[in-house]
Amino acid sequence: MQNTELIILGTGNATVTRCYNTCFALKRDNEILLVDAGGGNGILSQLEKANIPLSDIHEIFVTHAHTDHILGVIWMIRMIAQQMNKGKYDGILKVYGHDKVMEVLTTICQLTLPKKILAHINKDIQLCEVHHADTFPSIGMNFQCFDIGSTKEKQYGFRTILPDGKSFVCLGDEPYNEANRSFVEGADWMLSEAFCLYEDKDRFNPYEKHHSTALDAGKLAQQLRVKNLLLYHTEDKTISTRREKYTTETKLHFSGNVFVPDDLEIITL
Repeated sequence: MQNTELIILGTGNATVTRCYNTCFALKRDNEILLVDAGGGNGILSQLEKANIPLSDIHEIFVTHAHTDHILGVIWMIRMIAQQMNKGKYDGILKVYGHDKVMEVLTTICQLTLPKKILAHINKDIQLCEVHHADTFPSIGMNFQCFDIGSTKEKQYGFRTILPDGKSFVCLGDEPYNEANRSFVEGADWMLSEAFCLYEDKDRFNPYEKHHSTALDAGKLAQQLRVKNLLLYHTEDKTISTRREKYTTETKLHFSGNVFVPDDLEIITL
């Protein structure tokens, strides 16, 4: 049984310039699920640096329609369609997301992409709408979506079971909603946003932006009996000390393992 790898393509929030916007890939048996794609064609550079060819990506999950998560998906559609036109891409591409994601993707594609690219949409590039509690298959696993209950922008997270039986949960980029306890509680792996340190809350104003701190994430993970906590979607002004300080603050309340990755870091699940 081959291990599942978590490839962190970006760790930053919407306005970062010193790292890429938060997105990642799950890799198993040389198959790739891309989760979000950042805010532009920087996704192409990140995939190249991570040695992930476009031809290996056949599923993309889009959590929500904010620019720092969805615009890179437009570039993925464009570039994969170009490969299809050149005979360099085998099979189909499926893009999963809720109704708002599908609406935004369709509109931007129709307004910005040429006809030879649009000709692939709904044929060998399929936009697949999912609903709360739906599942979709990818990389040999089933992923169950859940509505995170955002008051800012409709957003889905997901839960899956890894080949070794461990659970993996992506909370999206907003704080946990108690309505989703059944999807999250006891997770072996939980991916959570942490906009900044609690000690820096007056500098970065996370609560005004519907985000949380590393301290908050640690308290939550402990309450939910999470074993491994990964923090992302952070500010980028403290990159040089981010790993050390975020880990220290998180572990004030959390007894499990803490991961504060840099862009392009690979974690074996």
